[in-house]
Amino acid sequence: MEANANLSQPSQSANDPGYKWRVLATVVTGLFMVILDSTVINVALKTLQQHYSVSTSEAQWVISLYTLALGIATPLSGFLGDRFGIKRIYLSGLVLFVVGSILCGLAPSLTLLIAARAIQGIGGGISLPLGTALLFRAFPPRERGAAFGIFGIVLVFAPAIGPLLGGWLVDNNLLSWIFFLNIPIGIIGLTIGTLFLHEAPGSAKIRADIPGIILSALGFGAILFATSIAGEQGAGWTDIRVIAGLVIGLLALALFAVVELRSPDPLLDLRLYGIPSFAIANVASMVGTIALFGAEFLLPLYLQILRGQTAFQAGLILLPLAIASAFSSFISGRITDRIGPRVPIVIGFLLIAYNTFQLSEITIDTSINFIIFLLVLRGIAVGLIIQNSQVAALLDVPMARLNRATPLVQATRQTMQSIGVAVLATILTSAITLSMPRNIPSGADLSKLPPAVRQAALNGIHQFQNQYITGLQHAYLATFAIAVVAILLSLFLPGWPGKYQTSSKKAAPAVEQPMPTEVA
Repeated sequence: MEANANLSQPSQSANDPGYKWRVLATVVTGLFMVILDSTVINVALKTLQQHYSVSTSEAQWVISLYTLALGIATPLSGFLGDRFGIKRIYLSGLVLFVVGSILCGLAPSLTLLIAARAIQGIGGGISLPLGTALLFRAFPPRERGAAFGIFGIVLVFAPAIGPLLGGWLVDNNLLSWIFFLNIPIGIIGLTIGTLFLHEAPGSAKIRADIPGIILSALGFGAILFATSIAGEQGAGWTDIRVIAGLVIGLLALALFAVVELRSPDPLLDLRLYGIPSFAIANVASMVGTIALFGAEFLLPLYLQILRGQTAFQAGLILLPLAIASAFSSFISGRITDRIGPRVPIVIGFLLIAYNTFQLSEITIDTSINFIIFLLVLRGIAVGLIIQNSQVAALLDVPMARLNRATPLVQATRQTMQSIGVAVLATILTSAITLSMPRNIPSGADLSKLPPAVRQAALNGIHQFQNQYITGLQHAYLATFAIAVVAILLSLFLPGWPGKYQTSSKKAAPAVEQPMPTEVA
């Protein structure tokens, strides 16, 4: 019965050419909520700290535990989709995210807020990779670049407007609405998903990989925990918690790899690395993630700490990056459909390398207009890379293994992004031996201080600024080196000037199926 159902589904779907666009609308709406939430809360940490009367390190767990839950749930999504049906599990992930958002907005204590954020993280970790799989299935090979280009607009625009929206809500004493705003978006996503998505039935024959589940949760969770601690003020890589987390995480992931390669039903199909396009694209994406997103947190810090911009003003300065990314993502997807992903991705990393080298020479007096120009270049690069690298990774993956491929891409990318942020934060802080002078009252007019005190204060401020600039320059130089490595790796991706053929050109064009449902 299952086999017959699976065989009949593609033919029904092939008669509905508009289905792919409904899938795109569904995935874009649902995942917009998840991606927006990744940054909208960042600007509210200080307010949350005051609201619950807790320390900065305690408030930081609102973000850290969300990241942990996201990283642990992501590898599970493929198994759950294969076992119970991709539509059912994708929508369940959105339900969990909405429920978590409601609980966050109502949380009377920090402990309950952190627990609710974990529920959000589980929902996001399930829905993000399965949404990608739904999109990849829905579009024929010759249109996937364009589809992922449209989806890429959401991936770059949602996190860009998050700080602006969060800052506005905080400024207007609407703290709970940072979470409640997910409710209407989530309801829309769930409604159109329920109405539009076709189900690919799961299979009771899919067995749970219990050792893989335990080891992946321990491995990814420990590394994400360690990197979140390493980035805390006063911690660092020599903190016993960081060392223990990294050792446990690396050992668990090494054992996880051994177990998965021997398992007939692995949680994450590491054998996918035997597909050249998947291996090269995924490794390039992991390396490039540090260059793309690891350094993204540096510029807002520079703008706020050294240039005196508010969080909202810094968000406005960064907005051109998102706008440029949106246009670039849409156009580059169409280019990839014609000539393959190699050229757009290589050009993107070349732009990142140039952009990052220029940022490594930033000073306290660098023109804001020049910074905006660099951000536009960076936005164009992000649009060229972010979704095309995912298309390249999934290019030759059989449909029956797609549900396991997207979680593998997402899990490794999330881990590398977390590690990259922690490493660059360490490079930045290692150059700073001073803090801003604390013996001056907030808002004090330095001109009214005694000359000796004023001069000492100015010297301290200038020394701090110089050290901060030095730290930024070192961090951006490290990012430049990483971008060069990503360029070299990307040269081996498929596409022009080599021969490039999508599956639609190699086989019969009966690929307008929204959801082939092979059961692994």
